[in-house]
This record gives sequence, C-alpha cells and structure tokens, in this order.
Amino acid sequence: MTRAYLSDRPDRNAAPVHPTEQDEVAAAGSELIGGPVGRRVAPGAGGWWTPVRVVALLGLGMFVLGMVQKAPCFNGAWFTGQTSQYVHACYSDIPHLFAGRGFADGLVPYFDRIPERVSGGMTYLEYPVLTGVFMEVASWLTPGGGDLQHREQLYWMVNGGMLMVCAAVLFVCATRTHRDRPWDGLHVALAPALALTATINWDLLAVALTAAAMLMWSRSRPLAAGVLIGLATAAKLYPVLLLGPLLVLCWRAGHLRAFGKALGGAAVSWLCVNLPVMLLAPQGWSKFYSFSQERPVDFGSIWLIISQRTDSPVPEANTYATLLMALGCAGIAALALRSPRRPRLAQLALLVVALFIVTNKVYSPQYVLWLIPLVALARPKWRDVLIWQACEVIYFIGIWLYLAYTGSGDKHHGLPPEGYQLVILIHLAGTLYLCAVVVRDALMPERDVVRRNGSDDPGGGVLDRAPDVFTLGGGGRRAQHGKPVPFEDPQVRWGTTTTPH
Repeated sequence: MTRAYLSDRPDRNAAPVHPTEQDEVAAAGSELIGGPVGRRVAPGAGGWWTPVRVVALLGLGMFVLGMVQKAPCFNGAWFTGQTSQYVHACYSDIPHLFAGRGFADGLVPYFDRIPERVSGGMTYLEYPVLTGVFMEVASWLTPGGGDLQHREQLYWMVNGGMLMVCAAVLFVCATRTHRDRPWDGLHVALAPALALTATINWDLLAVALTAAAMLMWSRSRPLAAGVLIGLATAAKLYPVLLLGPLLVLCWRAGHLRAFGKALGGAAVSWLCVNLPVMLLAPQGWSKFYSFSQERPVDFGSIWLIISQRTDSPVPEANTYATLLMALGCAGIAALALRSPRRPRLAQLALLVVALFIVTNKVYSPQYVLWLIPLVALARPKWRDVLIWQACEVIYFIGIWLYLAYTGSGDKHHGLPPEGYQLVILIHLAGTLYLCAVVVRDALMPERDVVRRNGSDDPGGGVLDRAPDVFTLGGGGRRAQHGKPVPFEDPQVRWGTTTTPH
C-alpha cells in the first residue's frame, strides 16, 4: 500500500520560525535587546550564536541564579531553626537526605536498611532505582572529612553540578525537537519555576531523559526513544505515561510497528536497570512502589483541600485518583481519535502528564519540571506560558510560607491553611488553563501556533504528515475501504497567515 507522505516537501527544511514575527509578547519583549529579529539571524548569516547555544547558555545562567537563590539555606538555614529554610523559600531535599538516607554513613541504597528518625524503625530508600544510582554516585563524588554540615553542603554542590548537566541536555533537546522552531527552547531556558525548583530534588534526571526521548522520536528513531523512556521511567514514574499518547497516535496513523519498537525499547531498558536490584534486593526495590501506594494525601493536591475543608482524611484517595486518571485518559484517547486533525504528540503528552499531576495525591514543587518542556512544545505562546508560570511561582512561594506557618510554634508568621488552599487552587487553575488551550488547539487546529506555517507535527517523527488510517466517529477524514487518507496541507485548507491570535 502506497502512503501519501509529504515528509520530503521543501517546507520540511524551511527557515526557522522566529517568535518575534508571530508572538506579540515576544515582539514587545525583544525591545529590551534591540527589537524584533533582523539580518543577524537571517538564514545563512552564520556565526557562533546559534539558537541551541543561545538557549543553552541562557538556561544555564538561569540555573545558576536558581542555585544562588538557595544561598541563605546553604549558609545555614538548612541546619538551624525550624522554619528559616521555609521563610527564605530555599528548601532542598538533597542535603537533608544525605544523612537521612544513609549516604553519609556509606549505606548502599536498596540493600542496606536505613534508620527512621521519627518512628525509630528501619526502612529502605523510597526512590526509583536510577535516581538512587544518581544519588549514590553523587555521594561517591562528595569529599569526605569535616563535620556533617560541611559534607551536606558539598553533597548539594555535587548534585547541583550533576543536575546542571541534566539541565544542559534538557535545553539542547527542547531546542532541537522542532527543527523549524528552535527558539521555543527559550520557554524552557527562561522558565522561573525551573530555576527555583531545579535543585530541590532529583527530578531533572528523568526530565532530561524524557526530553531526549522526545527528540529521538522527532527524528523517527522509535527504538531509541523507547530506550530513553524506559530509562526515564527508571528514574521517575511519570515518563511511562508518554506511551499512551504514542499508542493512540500510532493507531490512528497506522504506525503500530513504530510504537512496538518504542514499547519494546522501554521495557528492555527499564528491566536492565531494575532487574538486578529486583532480584538481589526485592524488599529495597519495592519500597518506592509501596511508598507511593501507601503515601497519605499530601501537599499541593485537591485531596488535601477536601481533607482540610471537611476536617477528615480521604481514605479512598488512591481509588478516586485512579478512577479520575482512567476517565481522563479515555477522554484524551477520544480526543486523539476524533479530532478533525491528528493532534501533535507534545499536545497529548502534556495533557496526560498534567492529568496525572492534577489527580495525584501530592504535588511537590519540583513536579513543575515535568511540564515545562512539554508546554514549550505543545503551546509555545508566551502569554499562556507566562500566565501558567506566574501561577506556579505563586504556588512555590505559598507552600514554603505554609510550612513556615505549620512549623512555627506561635503561628504568627507564614500562610494559614485557608491561604494555602487558595494557592493550590491557583496552581490547579493555571495547569487546567493550559490544558484547555491545548484541547482547543486540537479541536481547532488552525489555532495551533506550531501549525501556523503549514507544519503538521514537527515533533511527531514517523507521525509527521502521515495519513490517517483509523479514526472514531466524525473525527478527521476517515479512511475508506481500508485506504489511508492523505495528509491535507493546512496552507491550502486554511490559508497562510502570520497574524498572532
């Protein structure tokens, strides 16, 4: 069967899209550096300052500023007082877990049991295996000698350097995923929430691996993408959710073989990391999964609001969250199969990860890192990104003020529960706003800024400009008599426009 691919059309290698030509906020902001794009970045202008290098350097600069923001804690707030690290909004798990998870004592994650300071019992490291390896390697690189506080400071610095490498990978991958839109990487590099949360925990490892997987898929390398998704899932659970959007999109496009390669690569790489620990230290390996299941309702979730407002726990939160997640995924699948044009991979990936965040029992501040690169690919419009980032910065400040309130004996400073509930709602509203805009773009593809220049799915790899083979109901132009429907150029259907909307 011959497929009417348009992947080799000349516009596949079109000149990069400049946001100052399409985005009114970017155009206005560019006045700070000399105005909208001009001849110095014209095609063929050359020079050292390529988009990838500019984005990476700006991103690393923001990363360093984020480390500087942690200076009050590094200089003592982590180690003195009940609430100082919260008042300065510079908390990080990393120095506390150096001793709290046995790294300072040379204990081996998953194999050695760790004393619990609160209960007095024994437990195991509650992180996925690849993250545990990352933490262990950082402990090997941390110089010995000196008191514990000094070693905890060094451990944070070592982790900061390793996470900076992850951040550099993230910036490069986010910039290169859409060939003709490299400047969209600025949405990642300049994100305030990334700078503020990058060194709170180890999530950047999984985020960087997921971004690399998205890049490999965009280059039509499904096996490599699957291997990276498996490794990312071995570091954090959320990347496995990307397999859902890949399944329904490949189903609609008739590319289930590519999905099979990605699924197989993910399974093999995940097993390569997990199987040795699973066999040799099964109790330690299973701690992450049992902890996730048994963890009570915690910070940042809608379930915490319900619990606080009703003054009673939500014992069935796991069941409710799972049910909502299943219903939401069914809705996303229906959107993918019924929309007038096949949604882009980044759009569905953003929706499914955001759904997981909104329905989950906990929302730690660093979870915003999961969404930042997906937002840059799914909805690269500065107005919407800034609205969402403002909501996340408000949440970042709010959670620390709430912890300062709950940790202070006299309750005279910080944010009371009612204020924290409002902050949670602001975070949820910002995330749901982004989801609503992306759903609208899927239902009205002419509103999608990425497709404005005639592109289909520049991050879709084998899906890009592929014909539809299967749809549901009135979705798209359905295949007839088993024949795929050719891709329809949107420039012909809608006309070409450069007017921002």
